[in-house]
Amino acid sequence: MKIHEYQGKELLRKFGVPVPRGIFCPTVDDAVQAAEALGGKVWVVKAQIHAGGRGKGGGVKVAKSLDEVRQYAGQILGMQLVTHQTGPEGQKVRRLLIEEGADIRKEYYVAALTDRATQKVVMMASSEGGMDIEEVAHKTPEKIIKVFVDPLVGLTDAQAGELAAGIGIPADSQAQAVAVFKSLYACYMETDASLAEINPLILEGNGNIKALDAKFNFDANALFRHPDIVAFRDIDEEDPNEIEASKYDLSYISLDGNIGCLVNGAGLAMATMDTIKLFGGEPANFLDVGGGATTEKVTAAFKIMLGNSNVKGILVNIFGGIMKCDTIANGVIAAARETKLTVPLVVRMKGTNEDIGKQLLKDSGLPIIAADTMAEAATKIVAAVQ
Repeated sequence: MKIHEYQGKELLRKFGVPVPRGIFCPTVDDAVQAAEALGGKVWVVKAQIHAGGRGKGGGVKVAKSLDEVRQYAGQILGMQLVTHQTGPEGQKVRRLLIEEGADIRKEYYVAALTDRATQKVVMMASSEGGMDIEEVAHKTPEKIIKVFVDPLVGLTDAQAGELAAGIGIPADSQAQAVAVFKSLYACYMETDASLAEINPLILEGNGNIKALDAKFNFDANALFRHPDIVAFRDIDEEDPNEIEASKYDLSYISLDGNIGCLVNGAGLAMATMDTIKLFGGEPANFLDVGGGATTEKVTAAFKIMLGNSNVKGILVNIFGGIMKCDTIANGVIAAARETKLTVPLVVRMKGTNEDIGKQLLKDSGLPIIAADTMAEAATKIVAAVQ
């Protein structure tokens, strides 16, 4: 689960990380009133979407008058903001953050994250703040400094000091940077985040350290412990199909291809997508119906897949262990009839009650294409959609 910048800064503030004063605004009039309440002569009008690169896409503007605040808020609110993380379709801006201006002397990057390669928690920092960290990693990897944290000990002063000195924070400001890094780590751990990122972390003209942005990802499996964070959820920022799938306890993720996949088991689902690509096709989704699929769940899965206009065919790949093949067969038949399926459908079944399931499909009178192996199934669905 992701949250907005203004929500992330609220969390950082709770853990003692200095952030600029800012006010969340759903309307243009609210934006002007927020600027008046904040006072000063410079304000930043910031689009709030679950994606980075907002500034490059025109979603962050510096206003030097209340008239400019109104102008920029009107331009940004409601725009379809396209960044490198939204894809070409962009994301509609429904929320704004109006923030006081900052005296930026230098920008840095810092994050706490789960490093799956080493299976450790890593604190990562760079002198190249404000840039995409992937670009820094690609062009100048030596400018990224990492320390790996023992969760039983936590981020030590020595490790935080190593990061602060390593990215070039001036000596007079390093003590404050150490405190910020330790607070960020505490926030990451206590909220069950998988990523807590500040980009940029700024050094102000007076030598103070402040978080100018905040990005958080949370482990969905731990959200039951954090109702306050669940309350931050903005379903307008999520894929409608993924929201609908969650209602039926289906694990669904949209992809860019044209072959819908319905599989039981996450590992088999990933292998199925790999096999489709191996034979020249492109999967349109990851969809794991789990071990307790019912006719209702299978029908819901078909409707969700077919809700994607790019889907030109469906591949059902089932291993009957806990889930019996005849149960899935009945679900597939009911779903195909209820959705009045018009795209090609390839079904491959192996395992418990396999023969019964295959016979049900054969007797259904529906134009279902049968396959015995994954390779055969992938070959047939790729040919069918082409």
